[in-house]
Amino acid sequence: MEVSEGPGGRSADSEGYRERPAETLAAGVAAALERLIGLFRSLSPASGLSLTSAATLATLDRSGPSRLTRLAGREGVTQPAMTQVIARLEDAGLVDRTADPADGRVVQVRITADGRAMLARRRAVRAERVAGLLDRLSPDERAALAAALPAMDALVNAERTEPAAGGAQVNAERIEPVAGGALVNAERTEPVAGGALANAERAEPTAAGLTIGER
Repeated sequence: MEVSEGPGGRSADSEGYRERPAETLAAGVAAALERLIGLFRSLSPASGLSLTSAATLATLDRSGPSRLTRLAGREGVTQPAMTQVIARLEDAGLVDRTADPADGRVVQVRITADGRAMLARRRAVRAERVAGLLDRLSPDERAALAAALPAMDALVNAERTEPAAGGAQVNAERIEPVAGGALVNAERTEPVAGGALANAERAEPTAAGLTIGER
């Protein structure tokens, strides 16, 4: 639709008013991720782990032993804060420390068998709850979610290979695939698959005590 300001005025098609698809998509993806993070919190079982602690365990499970400084960068926290996280996880028997094979003077953190078992239990509970939400979606919405999963993985991998400006890191494991899929456009009023999943959770919350966020 053309918007004019009179003779010689600017229109919706003029420079500065022209729609920028890439910017619109970026805004939509960012808004949908924010909603999905909220959904992720509500789907996660109460386990005594903070989001950062759970994310750190997931990183160690997927990437293997890591130096504390690298973990801090991956999770977007300071080194002193990560030191405290690792100390709590170590006290709980979920991680331990070992010498770096390449440099015995350097200590690496690694996940333990108990840590993997904790993650497996959390993921199983979350998957069961997601299954309940998927049952409320239409076949087309479920198909859209399935088709979008590779794109979600590509987005995560893009962030890992090129950190954001200033070293800001967005932890991929904080948004563990909850069938995130096709995301809602921030400028649209009709949500697509990702928004449909979040809306399904809001429409009919799980039983009291089940939708407990990370603590």
